[in-house]
Amino acid sequence: MIRRIPVIAAAIAVAALAGCASHAPAPVEERGGVAAGKGAPAPVAAAAAESREGFYVVKRGDTLYRIALDHGVDYKELAAWNSLENPNRIEVGQQLRVAAPEGAAVAKPVAAGAPVETRPLGGGEPAPANTDTLKREPKGGKQPWSEAAWAQAQKGEAAPPPKPPEKAPEAARPAEKPAEKAPAPVPAAAGEEAGDWVWPAAGKVTASFVEGGNKGIDIAARSGDPVLAAAAGKVTYSGSAIRGYGNLLIIRHGDLYSSVYAHNSRILVKEGQSVARGQKIAEAGSTDTDSPRLHFEIRRQGKPVDPLKFLPPR
Repeated sequence: MIRRIPVIAAAIAVAALAGCASHAPAPVEERGGVAAGKGAPAPVAAAAAESREGFYVVKRGDTLYRIALDHGVDYKELAAWNSLENPNRIEVGQQLRVAAPEGAAVAKPVAAGAPVETRPLGGGEPAPANTDTLKREPKGGKQPWSEAAWAQAQKGEAAPPPKPPEKAPEAARPAEKPAEKAPAPVPAAAGEEAGDWVWPAAGKVTASFVEGGNKGIDIAARSGDPVLAAAAGKVTYSGSAIRGYGNLLIIRHGDLYSSVYAHNSRILVKEGQSVARGQKIAEAGSTDTDSPRLHFEIRRQGKPVDPLKFLPPR
């Protein structure tokens, strides 16, 4: 009896092991990832939105005014395209339309006129063509005037139409002077699409344009020196909401170009106002900088270009 106890205990242990082996391990559940079919991760979605032409995804530190400047559009248009009631309220990750919606400000083509329907004076159906009982046109049809055509048209007609008056002899007409050919237009040089540019300030250039660095030129000035519009255009921004520019003016010149005037001590024009080339628009200052100067930029569709390639040589 005593010797059977170890055998029984061993049998019980083997049975227990067999029972454990019959249960499959529980599946591993990953909780950190994104379930399939529920959308891409945020970085992928943001990259996809960035790749859409005409759209921009708001990043940390962006303002609507800065986005408008970088894309060469009026911030009011930008707010309207995106139904923003408050231009100061945009959120990181928000997708903004930065190009005019399709069909906006596009003139509709004029539809071709419908064919004219001829009716008798008393109303009713349109007049029929020639028949055996009713003649409305000469047999010869519509032909250029000639004696032969006229004679042929008179054959078989009960009431021939009156003979048209004879044309005046060509010799009686005064000789016309041949029109002079207009000279072919000379293609405009780069930057002349906005008109001839003038210097916005009289001082020396203290900092030049650098691709990927300084977005314009800095012109030395004394506080209160006049700042002039470099070309005719319309004021699209006047304020100090763009960091690093101080009291800022932006003027739009047509559909391609805009000019930027920063660090002013006083602004003399308002948003929406049209200005002439060379008009005094502000006074130089040192707002948001350490010394009086004018920071001046020219942008083509929002992209900074070297102003010295547009301004006349000194």
